[in-house]
Amino acid sequence: MAGAAAPVEEQQSESVGTVVVAGLANLVIAVAKLVAGMVSGSAAMLSEAAHSLADTVTEVFLYVALRRGGKPADERHPFGYGKESFVWAFIAALFTFIGGAGFSIYHGVTTIISGEHSGHYLISYIVLAVSFIAEGTSFLKARRQVRNESERWQTTPSRFLRLTPDTTVKAVYFEDSAALIGLVLAAVGIGLAQLTGTELWDGVASIAIGLLLLLVAGTLARSNVSLLVGRAVPRRMHQQIADDLAAIPVVTAVPTLLTMQLGPGDILVAAKVDFDDNVSGAEIEAASDDAEQRLRHRYPGIRYVFLDPTRGAAGRNHREGGTDL
Repeated sequence: MAGAAAPVEEQQSESVGTVVVAGLANLVIAVAKLVAGMVSGSAAMLSEAAHSLADTVTEVFLYVALRRGGKPADERHPFGYGKESFVWAFIAALFTFIGGAGFSIYHGVTTIISGEHSGHYLISYIVLAVSFIAEGTSFLKARRQVRNESERWQTTPSRFLRLTPDTTVKAVYFEDSAALIGLVLAAVGIGLAQLTGTELWDGVASIAIGLLLLLVAGTLARSNVSLLVGRAVPRRMHQQIADDLAAIPVVTAVPTLLTMQLGPGDILVAAKVDFDDNVSGAEIEAASDDAEQRLRHRYPGIRYVFLDPTRGAAGRNHREGGTDL
């Protein structure tokens, strides 16, 4: 991703709004689906209720992630608490995996075996329709944020979702997408069960919803693990940082450049920089200050810049260290 980043505070505020809207929508939907599932006995509806309940709890975890991850640095945590947001986002993904997917698959299997259904289909269709509208509203807000952020970074929405360290907006977007697909699966399963008179399709729909949740949870968990371990910035951004450092007049080479996402809006840059042998210590200090200002102006998310003057071999590939992801 390349281009000027939006202020971190603005991004966090928009992410909080996206999470709150998604959480409230999921809570109301979960209750409606639970009532419809208990009245109709539909496995797909009960699975959708578990799906929405898992999403609601997930939004709580994501809200905590935003608040905890935004705490300022202190003596015990000099680089801040940004990585804590990845911890809570990972817990949210695990809850979706266990709470939503596990229940859906289990209940689908038991429905196929038992084949029980009360026959009250109308209430299921009504709840599914209302849920689709509510989930669609939440999804549109998440999609709007993704589109705005991708435009700021001058990249495509799909690439932004793949590379962004903002795990909250990524989680809401994926979960809302899965919710809409899950509603369609539930409607198809219930409809086929009504037409054929067998609850096999209701159970199959429930299992399909569970597998969908497994896919989403696995994708989000993998992304958060990568960030927790210490993921570098995207390669395009890495190259731009290297080019900015190399463009300083007294710099002859940047033999080593390391970057790491400390949090959704915090980046660490550490580099070995080969300065011209004829420059003075004062010129090196001035160049280092210039480098830090350049990088922070281009990418406001860069919070820490550490430059190590060295006699590196000129011409060594200073672009190593980025990630294509």
